Amino acid sequence: MSLPRTEDIVDDLSFFDDWEDKYKYIIDLGKSLPAFDEEWRTPERLVKGCQSSVWIQPGSEQDAIKGEILTFSVDSDAIIVRGLLGLVLSALDRKTPEEIVAFDISAYFEALDLERHLSPTRGNGLRSIVSRIKGLAQAAA
Repeated sequence: MSLPRTEDIVDDLSFFDDWEDKYKYIIDLGKSLPAFDEEWRTPERLVKGCQSSVWIQPGSEQDAIKGEILTFSVDSDAIIVRGLLGLVLSALDRKTPEEIVAFDISAYFEALDLERHLSPTRGNGLRSIVSRIKGLAQAAA
């Protein structure tokens, strides 16, 4: 599976005039995520602080140029959150731990004009997801 680059997502979303169309795009992004293994739906993979259930399964691979890159399998029981996970993965999946830690996710979300259009609880959940992924990257660095 290959998610669009963050720059492409920002461009794509800026094309839409209203947030209903943007939400449809985000939901479609979530639908493109690969299936999540049922065995990974465990309490230790569950992200705390999310209104919906969100699971993250970290992994790693060796890249010939970059060295170790981190990979993430994710899932949620809410379709919009699954789409938000797609946005996060486009920025942080298949990167080195150092790239993940250094990535300015706040600037990315600002470019998407995202958090202004999320409920406070969904925004908190999104920050919890990013925090979990960045924490895993820091531990791997």
